[in-house]
Amino acid sequence: MKIKILHILHSLKIGGLENGVVNLVNNLNDERFENVICCIDSSGPMAERFKMPVEIFTLQKGDRRDYLLPFKIAKIIKKIRPDIVHTRNWAAIDGVLGARIAGVKSIIHGEHGRDANDPAGTNNLRKSVRKVLDPWITRFITVSAELRNWLISDIGINEQKVIQIINGVDTGQFKPAEDKHEAKKKLGLSPGLFVIGIVGRLDPVKDHETLFKAFRVFSDNNPERSCLLVIGTGQMDERLKTIVKDLDISKEVIFTGDTDRASEFYRCLDVFVLPSIFEGISNTVLEAMASRLPVITTMVGGSTELVEDSKTGFLLRPGDYKGFAEKIETYFNNPSLVMEHGLLGKARTEKEFSLPVMVGKYEKIYSSLLPRN
Repeated sequence: MKIKILHILHSLKIGGLENGVVNLVNNLNDERFENVICCIDSSGPMAERFKMPVEIFTLQKGDRRDYLLPFKIAKIIKKIRPDIVHTRNWAAIDGVLGARIAGVKSIIHGEHGRDANDPAGTNNLRKSVRKVLDPWITRFITVSAELRNWLISDIGINEQKVIQIINGVDTGQFKPAEDKHEAKKKLGLSPGLFVIGIVGRLDPVKDHETLFKAFRVFSDNNPERSCLLVIGTGQMDERLKTIVKDLDISKEVIFTGDTDRASEFYRCLDVFVLPSIFEGISNTVLEAMASRLPVITTMVGGSTELVEDSKTGFLLRPGDYKGFAEKIETYFNNPSLVMEHGLLGKARTEKEFSLPVMVGKYEKIYSSLLPRN
């Protein structure tokens, strides 16, 4: 008999957490596991990426506070009768209470990262709610060591209940271009341009503005020799375009829109940059590394577990736009270093951060919660 898992998350809009859920559902052994999705708000474009039909429930919560939400979730749970309920992040925390109301014994809560409203995890209300719900949660899963330590040290969760599983990347989909010049030409870029890129939702937590300021400094020193691809959509779209205009770099910055063709964009990049103020474990950093790209990012959250400073990329403090400009220039002036760091990063993803490794760890936890299987 299959183990039925109900995955509860905010939505299936484009994002790293959502991508991780889709990758997991697509790769779990379908002879042993059955998956159902419940979105606290709406579904979204990530739903189209499921390889097989998956039942999706939506609650259309929106931005309002809904005190009946746990009971609505409980109603869905009683209907589908899952063996395990797996909630993710603060946005789906009501799912823990809903699962308890519905009588589910095996409840997993995942911590995949924080939003810009609470990047350091210091919000006392959110911390207190997690602590209150702790007795009802069978396992906590975090994507980074930083999040695991935070749950144990700051929230007071028993360390035996907290398991870290780092995200996996599809190294078959995300791989280097056979000919980077051709990859650039295919996307309408000059083969001689030095192409810098960022992939991710246009959200305050990603801090695109620091990258734009860094690019302005770099391009002033190297006029008309580079471009910056901004891959993704989100709430900051118009604001970021205004910043680019104000910095007078509109001619060199290209907003590509959504990430449906992300793997193609990675193949035409020379360097990947992510100046986030917080990350759990960045899927885009993993995708860039799998695509044989050196990575310049911030020393926050799980990014320090992925990027080895001065070996597969560079780690900087958040907001240090001059530092980002300096490291971009370092790569610009040293093509051999670009290749060296890229190769080491790719080898690391294949060894430590592959999709099969991630999926295998989740399958082991799910199975352990139901000894009969």
